[in-house]
Amino acid sequence: MEGRVAQLILLVTDQARSLDFYTRQVGFETKTDVTPPGGQRWVTVGPKGQELEIALWQIGSAVDPAQQEWSKEWAPARGPPIVLRVADCRKVHQELSSRGVEFPQPPKDYPWGTAATFRDPDGNLFSLSEPPRAPRLR
Repeated sequence: MEGRVAQLILLVTDQARSLDFYTRQVGFETKTDVTPPGGQRWVTVGPKGQELEIALWQIGSAVDPAQQEWSKEWAPARGPPIVLRVADCRKVHQELSSRGVEFPQPPKDYPWGTAATFRDPDGNLFSLSEPPRAPRLR
């Protein structure tokens, strides 16, 4: 199979609150925000300058009965973190913390690099990952 990941679905309880969090606090840009007549709102955000979109799927917002059925078991904060590669984990941690982003795991050094994890208002996790600047000896 050939292809690339273009979009991830993130489960949220309030699209407006999540859109505000990701654009104002995290610094992502809005990629899509449409509400078709008779349909549910479709909102995506993502890092500036990248094609990747994170769809903010509001629990219970499905209009189509088939969608409601297959998505009824979904819930926020039940998955592993989405990883964002950054050049300077500590700098990004400081920037986001100053905007009120909660970090249950502040920056920590590992043999494979530096990482920190933040959560959104629904408990979904994101890890900031900085590769090591130089090879580390064992």
